[in-house]
Amino acid sequence: MLSTMKNLAKEKDMCVLATASGGAPHCSLMAYVTDEDCSEIYMATQRNTQKYKNVSENPSVSLLIDTREDHKGPRRPDAKAMTVAGACEVVKDEAKQALVRARLLERHPHLKEFLSRPDAAILCVRIASFLLLNGLTDAYFEEI
Repeated sequence: MLSTMKNLAKEKDMCVLATASGGAPHCSLMAYVTDEDCSEIYMATQRNTQKYKNVSENPSVSLLIDTREDHKGPRRPDAKAMTVAGACEVVKDEAKQALVRARLLERHPHLKEFLSRPDAAILCVRIASFLLLNGLTDAYFEEI
């Protein structure tokens, strides 16, 4: 099941990032890419955002990746929803930043101007676990 979960994360490229600070939750729609073995997920944000502040104070995050767009109308009950839990940090290594920026631009060319801003930061979520809901009732959990 772990390979199915990783494949879903690799196939999709948008997620909802959930962060929290001071007991207050915050959700953000994010473009992302994974590394080759799907142990890390990368995103970009500006440093003046609530999500950046939150992950700086509390690195525990979760991501929601789903297939609702693929399952409209009567196929809605077949949709998959996967929660990815992990720890988020800002990528500081310049070589890794450059590699991730290139991967993000390859998958999301519309981010070119966004990533060229001086306050753009690359975030890395080190995956701790996957929880996949396949349809309405079948749930699978895998720790990394």
